[in-house]
Amino acid sequence: MTLDAQARPDGHGGHDEGHGDGREDDDTSGRPRRWRRILRWSALALAVLLFGGAGAGYLYYEHLNGNITKARLNLGDSAPPQAAPNAAGQTPLNILLIGSDSRNSAADLKLGGSKADVGRPPLADVQMLLHVSADRSNMSVVSLPRDTMIPVPRCTGADDGKVYGALTLAMANESLGRGGPGCTVATWQKLTGIRVDHFMMVDFSGVVAMADAIGGVPVCVKENVWSHTAEGHGSGLKLKAGTTYVKGEQALQWLRTRYGFEDGTDVGRTHAQHMYMNAMVRQLRANATLGNPAEMRRLAETATKALTVDEGLGTVKKLYDLSTELQKVPTERITMTTLPTVQWSQDRNRLVPAAEDADQLLAMVRTDTPLDGRAAAQLTEQVSDDPAAPAGTLAVRVRNATGTATEATVPRRADAVVRALRAKGFTKAEAGAAAAPAARTLVQYPDHHLEGDAQAVAKALGIPLTQVRVSADVTGVTLTVGADWRTGATYPKSAAPAKAPESAAVLNGDKTDACMPVQPGFTW
Repeated sequence: MTLDAQARPDGHGGHDEGHGDGREDDDTSGRPRRWRRILRWSALALAVLLFGGAGAGYLYYEHLNGNITKARLNLGDSAPPQAAPNAAGQTPLNILLIGSDSRNSAADLKLGGSKADVGRPPLADVQMLLHVSADRSNMSVVSLPRDTMIPVPRCTGADDGKVYGALTLAMANESLGRGGPGCTVATWQKLTGIRVDHFMMVDFSGVVAMADAIGGVPVCVKENVWSHTAEGHGSGLKLKAGTTYVKGEQALQWLRTRYGFEDGTDVGRTHAQHMYMNAMVRQLRANATLGNPAEMRRLAETATKALTVDEGLGTVKKLYDLSTELQKVPTERITMTTLPTVQWSQDRNRLVPAAEDADQLLAMVRTDTPLDGRAAAQLTEQVSDDPAAPAGTLAVRVRNATGTATEATVPRRADAVVRALRAKGFTKAEAGAAAAPAARTLVQYPDHHLEGDAQAVAKALGIPLTQVRVSADVTGVTLTVGADWRTGATYPKSAAPAKAPESAAVLNGDKTDACMPVQPGFTW
């Protein structure tokens, strides 16, 4: 997890990047091996979840739990609905990873910033939404550059009840100081329309502890790099060209570096963070032994004290349970992305989401579509063996669910799609009652005997087979027209992208040769 406090030459927001100085179970029935195993894997769970945590070793379970700080999940006034379960009853997991630049401890202050920073509201300088697919086959990570200008909703502080009014536009990292991480969660939900299930927040010292725990993380630069300016800005990172195993404060410098990578913007920093996270996951999965008991004890103390989570993740056991879900995802199906942005017209030092590409990326996450393009490649394997009945004999119910949070339901949309189906020979198609707004168009059927029929309907209208699903909520073949298909007689190809847009800077977990370009003027 990266943590940065970058001083901006224009004086807008943010803080200095640095100057280079740089319980749930009470089982005591004689099963020590089981608990030792759980504690050890809990260490890995923290690390994988945070991409920067620590080892647990043989610490007493309650003591570890006592170290973890808990906070309210959502400080906003509303939240998107829970994602609908798939055929197996599974739902996606959405976890917001937050890196705080807080300098409110001696350890954190030593790692960056000045005494003047003590006591100021922290900034969420790292924000990454980790989306685990319902079937646990893939994982997507979407980073939000800290300089991005986005709406921030009304938030109410959990501790003091202070109300922070909504902001039309503000820097993304400011949400954390408006009551705590629950406001950052509320901000993400407003921005993306995705329900966040959990959050995990870590500070400077937690990053350093994890890097030390695993003996370093391999990172690569194409040229010698030194993140340092004549004015004293920069993380202080100084590396030779090629691959280096960074640990401790050097790992933190890598994660905080802006000046020195790519074009010196916050976007380049997110790309370096993704490289680090991928490499750390590979390191952890290759070797789950995180050191001797004494070292693990020290690191566990550091990490759990640095960790803040929502109440739903407030024990080591709960973190362990969550990690078992994450471990189901193969490394090669982890996809890192950055929310596409463009320069803000009112301030060249700020960014705003790139309308089309950002909408496409977030729509894929909302609809649980893999960002790596593999869903499209698997379509031929999903074709049903059940032959479809003749089109003229199939009863199809069409429902209108085209409304969104900002747009009204399209009038008589179900009738229009019924006409399109009848033109294709599905003469028994009928419009049904309107449905609750849905982001994505779906064709659903109640049992496998109707799978072929449902796929025939989808093919006739150009709807991808990945959007044909079994559901206990329907009694026959049912087409729910979502907000992704508000006009036209055939499903728009652009509404079902096969993979994330290029502007999202995709980095897959199995890419081992990634290497950061160095910004001109920052070589040595």
